[in-house]
Amino acid sequence: MKKHNFNAGPSILPREVIEKTAQAILDYNGSGLSLMEISHRAKDFQPVVDEARALFKELLGIPDGYSVLFLGGGASLEFCMVPYNFLEHKAAYLNTGTWAKKAMKEAKGFGEVVEVASSADANFTFIPKDYTVPADADYFHITTNNTIFGTEMRKDPDAPVPLVGDMSSDIFSRPVDVSKYICIYGGAQKNLAPSGVTFVIVKEDALGKVSRYIPTMLNYKTHVDAGTMFNTPPVVPIYAALQTLRWIKEQGGVPEMERRAIERADMLYGEIDRNKLFQGTAVQEDRSRMNICFVMAPEYKELEADFLKFATERGMVGIKGHRSVGGFRASCYNAMPKESVQALIDCMQEFEKQH
Repeated sequence: MKKHNFNAGPSILPREVIEKTAQAILDYNGSGLSLMEISHRAKDFQPVVDEARALFKELLGIPDGYSVLFLGGGASLEFCMVPYNFLEHKAAYLNTGTWAKKAMKEAKGFGEVVEVASSADANFTFIPKDYTVPADADYFHITTNNTIFGTEMRKDPDAPVPLVGDMSSDIFSRPVDVSKYICIYGGAQKNLAPSGVTFVIVKEDALGKVSRYIPTMLNYKTHVDAGTMFNTPPVVPIYAALQTLRWIKEQGGVPEMERRAIERADMLYGEIDRNKLFQGTAVQEDRSRMNICFVMAPEYKELEADFLKFATERGMVGIKGHRSVGGFRASCYNAMPKESVQALIDCMQEFEKQH
C-alpha cells in the first residue's frame, strides 16, 4: 500500500533527495567512504556548503550583506541566540502560538520583551492584525507559520524596526522580502532536510551592536567569519539540504513552490468546507498552506477515532492533530504531491458516504 506522509516534522522530502542522500551515505562521490565518515574539511565537501549557501541566496533573492549559516540546535536554540545577538534594551514579539511563546520566554532573559499582540484567548486560531510595534524596539520577532494551530503569515509585515522571523515550516514556500529582516531562521526538518541542521540568514552589519559578552558558539559573527564551518557541521543534513535546494530550482523555484502550495491548500480546504463531517480550526484568512488543521463537526465528534483509523488503514500517515487542537492535521510541505492530497480527500468523501 502506498503511504502518504502528512507528518508535521520530521516530514516528507522529495524522493530523489532521499535516494541521492542514501547513495552518498553508502559511497560519497566514489571515494569508497560514507558521507557520514568524511571530514567536513574534505576538499570535496566544501563545495557542498558553498553551493547550498549560494542556492539559498539565489532562490530567496537574498541581498548582498547577508550570510547564510548552517548551525546546530534547531530553532529552539535560535530562540536564545537571537536575543543574545540583537537584544540590547527592548524587543517586540507577536504571540501566535507555542513556538512564539517559547521564543518570548528565552528573550526575557536578555532584556525587556513587549508582547505586541496575542491570539491566545482564541486558542491561536488567527493572526493578530491590529497592534503597534514600539519604534524603540531592537527588533520585531514573528513566527510566520504555526504548525500546531494551522495559521500562517503570508506577507512580510511592515514595522518601524527590523524583523526577525522563525520560518521553520514555510521557508521556500513563498517569496520573502529578506531586506526587511536582520535574521531569518528555522529548523530544517519541514521543507528543507532531515533534522540536525538549522538554517540562519543573518544581516552582517546588524551584528556586534550589543554590549554584552556573547559566548563564542552563540555569536553569529563567529560563524559568519568562519564561513559557517567554525566547528564540525552536520554534513548529512547539509548534503540533503543541497539536494532539496537543487530540486526546488529544477521544479521552478519558489514561485512554483508557492503555486503548488496554493493548489494543495485550495483542494483540501475546499473539501473540509464542503464535507458535513469536518470543519477547519483556523479563521479562513489566516489558514496555513503548510499545516492544514481540521476537526470533526460537533455533531460528529464521536467519529474522530473512527476516521483516524479509517484514513490510516488507507495509507494516510501522520494526520492526527496536535493535542493542543485535537482532530487532524495534514502537513503539506513542498515535497507533498497533489496526488496524496487527493487521496486524503477521497478518504474523507468515502467516510462521509458511510455516515
